Amino acid sequence: MTGVGPWHVNAMVTLRVNGKQHELQASPRTPLLFVLRNDLGLTAAKQGCALEQCGSCTVLIDGAPRTSCRTAIGDLEGAAITTLEGIGTPTAPHPLQQAFIAENAAQCGYCSSGILIAAKALLDRTPRPSDAQARSALQGHLCRCGSHNRVLRAIQRASGASPQPSATTLRASSVQPTAAAPKPPQALESNPRLDDWLRFDPDGMLTLRTGKVELGQGIKSALALIAAEELDVPHARVRVENADSARPPLEFMTVGSMSIETSGVAVRLVAAEARRQLLLRAAARLQLDASSLFTEDGAVRAPNGQTLSYWELMAGQRFECPVNAEAQAKSPQSYRQVGKHAQRIDLPGIAFGTSRFVQDLRPASVLYARVVRPPRPRAKLDTVDCDAARALPGVELVLRDGSFLAVAAQREEQAIAAADALRASARWHFDADLPAQSGLHAQLDRDLVGSYPLVDGTPVERAVPALEQPDSAAHSCQASYARPFLLHASIGPSAALAQLVEGRIEVHCATQGVSLLAAAIAQVLRMPAASVRVIHCEGPGCYGHNGSDDVALEAALVARALPGRPILLQWSRQDEHVFEPYGAAMRVDVDASVDASGRIVAYNHDVYSYSHIGRAFPMGESSALIAAQELQTPFKRPRPRPMLMPQAGVHRNAEPLYDVGKLRVVKHLAKGSPFRTSSLRSLGAFGNVFAIESCIDELAARSGQDALAFRLAHVSDPRARAVLEAGAARARWSSPRAVGAEQRPRGRGLAFSRYENYKCYAAVFVELEVDLARCEIRLLHAVIAADAGLIIDPDGLENQLEGGFLQAASWTLKEQVSWDRDQVTTCDWESYPILRFEEVPSVETVLLDRPDQPALGAGEATIGPTPAAIANALYDACGARLRTTPFTAARLRAALYET
Repeated sequence: MTGVGPWHVNAMVTLRVNGKQHELQASPRTPLLFVLRNDLGLTAAKQGCALEQCGSCTVLIDGAPRTSCRTAIGDLEGAAITTLEGIGTPTAPHPLQQAFIAENAAQCGYCSSGILIAAKALLDRTPRPSDAQARSALQGHLCRCGSHNRVLRAIQRASGASPQPSATTLRASSVQPTAAAPKPPQALESNPRLDDWLRFDPDGMLTLRTGKVELGQGIKSALALIAAEELDVPHARVRVENADSARPPLEFMTVGSMSIETSGVAVRLVAAEARRQLLLRAAARLQLDASSLFTEDGAVRAPNGQTLSYWELMAGQRFECPVNAEAQAKSPQSYRQVGKHAQRIDLPGIAFGTSRFVQDLRPASVLYARVVRPPRPRAKLDTVDCDAARALPGVELVLRDGSFLAVAAQREEQAIAAADALRASARWHFDADLPAQSGLHAQLDRDLVGSYPLVDGTPVERAVPALEQPDSAAHSCQASYARPFLLHASIGPSAALAQLVEGRIEVHCATQGVSLLAAAIAQVLRMPAASVRVIHCEGPGCYGHNGSDDVALEAALVARALPGRPILLQWSRQDEHVFEPYGAAMRVDVDASVDASGRIVAYNHDVYSYSHIGRAFPMGESSALIAAQELQTPFKRPRPRPMLMPQAGVHRNAEPLYDVGKLRVVKHLAKGSPFRTSSLRSLGAFGNVFAIESCIDELAARSGQDALAFRLAHVSDPRARAVLEAGAARARWSSPRAVGAEQRPRGRGLAFSRYENYKCYAAVFVELEVDLARCEIRLLHAVIAADAGLIIDPDGLENQLEGGFLQAASWTLKEQVSWDRDQVTTCDWESYPILRFEEVPSVETVLLDRPDQPALGAGEATIGPTPAAIANALYDACGARLRTTPFTAARLRAALYET
């Protein structure tokens, strides 16, 4: 960014944006992004990093794509600026926007504006780009959700090509009697009133309420589809309200891929009861027997042709009845919408730039706020010069409460300038240096909270059984597998909007649990629980517990100091990378044996990790929220506690699904983590399945068996076998392997799991090549096969499975938090790289539809198998076994040449 003059000197600046001329008073140094968003109300371009590293803020300047986060408005006199809002509208869409919607080419959608702008520039200069040209054009753009291949297909479609579908749905044969109707979920027991769930609005829309939140996983669309199916209403006529702690239904949290199997069941029963009530009302109105009536296209119809729409029947009234647990939902055999292609209900807003993320909220008289952080977590503020920051133009507040330091100003650039001034003068002290990173995994077993054997997936408090080698063992695998601390690394920094009015605080944020966070904020502010309201607003994908809850409390603290003023507080990229809760480092020690016939006779699994659950549960005088620990009267940091629950935290997926003879699995919970840790997508499943499936491959190799055949020989679950066989058929596992160049050998690998051992089955097959000279791994192709029971939305299911694979592949190949004695050093996208468009493999997905089985969520099912499939393919390619992620060039070189 150049521009002229200091921040506080304003001038008249003329900008031509989307064909219109705008004159405004602002510093010529102001970034274009702030003017677009805060002055002109054009919020499609997003702030992801403010470092020109992610591409989310890209706009067209004289037809060329440029990032706007560091482009000064003083440099743009006479330039033609085009944002996503300017390339097309819902009534006059650009072909690229139409293709984007048709391909459902997004998950959270935060990165989409910049990607669409870059794609338009590509199509303007190259109307029929190749796949390689499209990948190259998008190389500067990050997508954390993993929708890369859908974006590439959208570009092909917009160019006039007809991209091949990447997913196949197979109707799986029944493997057991039809499952009994699921027990009514807790959500209905807690929220039994029909009117708490849905209403028919005067504008001809059906509003569905849910306690679940949209995190980019498409849950709004899936739940809308379920309601639409049961009520015979077109999917497009259903809208879904955001979760709100002040109104029902309250459904705890949106976590663990549970929404379809819990809230989905609730919505199905709610809609079935609403349909029954509507039939009864119509029967009374028409003086006919309800059994003679039927529903179609949002109306009740009689055999004689009489028709009453749902909206006529309700006429603004309420149902005033509970949900009947015995309401008869439709049979899957009669479904017309569920299981079919359906457009995500939020895709048009993303494609046209009209969607509003929490970062986009701009109520009247809003103030912009920033926090000032130390170089690393757990520091204490000694001194700071607040007066210098208070004297800067536009600054309304400088707040210091203990070590919590924040500013609020009239303009966003003014808040940043004030925060920079505070940061420059702040002096911090630390109780101790950070520990050496090199000893991380060896240290995990030195400071244990406790060790707990697993019984049927549940840790128990009893003596840890000794590890014994069976007498029949012919071959063994004894190895340690490990992963580092990982970032959620949301593309957009965490943000929240808060306001204090008449003693009540209202917070808009992207939390996963509105009621839980409201209670946690009330605890820290020492306010009555009813005085804090939390309303969910979409944010960038979080992939678990990122900084969204922390920033909500911080916005509330600033709002408390400025009653009546709306406060929009946003973290910086460094705040996000350094201060979010990390995914916990893990180590898994495995000792397994096969006998002379190739049967697994013993499997021992010891998993060591810090806590994977660090959410802000109200806990007396302790709080997991950062700001609560920084106040003058601070709350204590919560102590790690063992979760003695099935499939929770460290031990998730620690038990293999294979028939393994003698099984011994032990969870070891460690304390003393140098960083705050909490839930990252799949929790312990990533490390546990990585270890299990790598070990299984090693046992197959040592016993001279094919990796697929070895697995099938040890799997008795017919659904598991079907997934493995379907994936193998699509991946052509039995065909000869492709042969790479002499210095670029190719390999194939596979891995499998069932998420939490009772949810979605997933098998992952990977083909890759290895550049032996540079010790680099390149993913070429992947096949995913999955069984999530009854399929609600095949596009959404495929998108989540593929996104999970690509995110886990990025963890496996590239990602780790790094630090030195003084600070975290992975503080941006260059020091913490993630998978980019040119590195993403093609992916095919096979979905096994089982209408006789309950529908299961699948967002985390591919996370665990992915690192093992890559590791196993790497061994197949070049004989190197890597057991610690990420698979860096240094680790591969050591495995190839230094052992």
